[in-house]
Order: sequence, then structure tokens, then C-alpha cells
Amino acid sequence: MNSKKINFSKYSSIKIGPTKDVLLINLESDFSRLKDYFVLGAANNLLISDTPPPLMILDKKYSYIKIIDNKLEIGCATPSGKIVSFCKKHNIANFEFMSHLPGTLGGIIKMNAGVKEYEVFNYLLNIVTHNKTYQKNEIKYGYRFTNISEIIFSATFQLEYGFSIKKLNRLKSLRNNQPSDPSAGSCFKNPSNFYAGQLIEEVGLKGYSIGSMQFSTIHANFLVNNGNGTFKDAMSLINLAKKRVYELKGVQLEEEITIITI
Repeated sequence: MNSKKINFSKYSSIKIGPTKDVLLINLESDFSRLKDYFVLGAANNLLISDTPPPLMILDKKYSYIKIIDNKLEIGCATPSGKIVSFCKKHNIANFEFMSHLPGTLGGIIKMNAGVKEYEVFNYLLNIVTHNKTYQKNEIKYGYRFTNISEIIFSATFQLEYGFSIKKLNRLKSLRNNQPSDPSAGSCFKNPSNFYAGQLIEEVGLKGYSIGSMQFSTIHANFLVNNGNGTFKDAMSLINLAKKRVYELKGVQLEEEITIITI
């Protein structure tokens, strides 16, 4: 099987990680040999250590969008920006929210990513994994959660027309309160009845730094890299926030960022 060398300090959105050979996979790969591998997307919600498990990524041939039988089929290596551009060009509705979500479709589905009331599972019909095709009603999912444990290669969605520029612009405006520094997006999920950023701010950690890593002064739930951030410093801040929020607020924070280490 083919592989590619990836420097995660450049490839990942948070600009942290080693340079590693990453396996390229497709539906013909021998998955019995890949049980200990972690599958990557665009590394936009990822914090990778210097000692990760073996890594793999979908072959580029899974970056595609097709209209088939009045449905939308999308390969899971397809970047969110490509999906939004395609839908705008072809006047397809319901994918405007992806303008707010970096990454590729596989990762977006895996974590049921979304913005406000818009989530990818709202419009999903089925997914194709290396084992079988799963209908939506066969998958458990919720807020930033699914029980998908297999590698997703493609997905099929409802096809509705009426792309909304108004909705697109409204969702894009939500980025105005997000930092532009390297980060992995929201660090923690919002606990029930709380906002993670507000909790972090209330316990005095907004703008707090360890090394080059910092909870942003713009939005406290964004863990940003101010130059030479390390995995160790990022984890120190994550663990500090969880500890202090639990001790002072009685709320258990759960990471939204995916942490990859042995």
C-alpha cells in the first residue's frame, strides 16, 4: 500500500505534531492488517502527540461529489469548502453550515459536526464503510457524537434545491468572534446548560498561557498556538481547565478536540 509523509506541525490546523509516514487507504485495502491504525482527515480538530499510533488517510479518489438518482453522494475525503462551493454552484440547499466547519466530510460525519441547529446528520441518508452500507437509523448519534467505529468512505444525502446566500452569510458571521491564530477549533464540548468558553473565562483561564499555548483572549474555548506550541503544553492547559472548572463550577468538561497519542 502507498503512503505519504506528513509534517503535522504544518498540516494540522493547530500546527503541532511530528513528521510521519501515513498510509493511503481505499476500499480494496486489507483492513485486517490495519486494526491498530488511526484514520485521519484534514487534522482540523486534532491534537497529535510526538508518539502517535500508526496513521492512515483516505486516498484522494474519495474527494468527489456526485448527483445520483436525485441524491447527493459525497466522498469522505472531500473538504467542506469544496462541498459548499459545489452546492452554491448547483443551487443545492442545506450545506451552507459547512462554510463554518473546516475539515473533510469523514471527520464531520464521525463527530456529527454542526453549527447551532444545523448538523450533518440532519440530511444524511447513509454511509459506506469498509464493512457495509449503514442507513441513518442504524447509527447512534447526538450532539457532537456518533458510535461510528469504522472507516467511512462515502455518504449519501437528501437532495434539496435552494442554496441560501443569506444563511451562508449569517453562518459565516459567527466566525467573527473566533481567533485567527492556529487552533483546533472548539477545545471542549458545551456541557448541558453551559457554554464551555464562558466556564473557562469564569475560572480565570481566558488568555492564560503555558509556553506558547493559550486559551484565546478572543474566545476562551479556543486553544491557540502562538508560535512554538507543544503537545505537552497543550495537554497541560486542557487538564488545568478540566480540573479548575470541575473544582469551582462542578461541571465536567469533555474534549471536542481529538487527542492522538499512544
